[in-house]
Amino acid sequence: MNAKEFLRQAIWLDKLINSKLEHLEKLEVLAQKTTVDLSKEKVTGGNGTTSPMENVVVKIIELKREINEDIDRLIDLKKEIGKVISNIDNPSYQLILEMRYINNRNWDEIADEMGLDKRWLLRLHMRALRKIDETLKLATKRH
Repeated sequence: MNAKEFLRQAIWLDKLINSKLEHLEKLEVLAQKTTVDLSKEKVTGGNGTTSPMENVVVKIIELKREINEDIDRLIDLKKEIGKVISNIDNPSYQLILEMRYINNRNWDEIADEMGLDKRWLLRLHMRALRKIDETLKLATKRH
């Protein structure tokens, strides 16, 4: 895995979480629209069938569990990425990589905040990626 692939893992996982949160929102709206027909419910405990409302609630609970697991993975992944970035001895490179891959900022925001021309920022980014590649190769050789 090269530096960019390693660093982008957090961005993709973050996007996946956001997609699941959007899906959760739609399920919750659906749950609010779903009505329970009490006339069809049996008092004796039913025959094993579930209501549409129950189905939606179960899906919501399962999706919330998945999202929480993904968030835990994202936190761990960002911590790991942060450790690798902190091994670079250039503070500008560190800042660029952290803003991009940990804070998920776009290039225009980073350039504005750092007071850099976007093209120069992208050159610095490529240099920072080379440093990450070196760090990852050293870590692979040690293991």
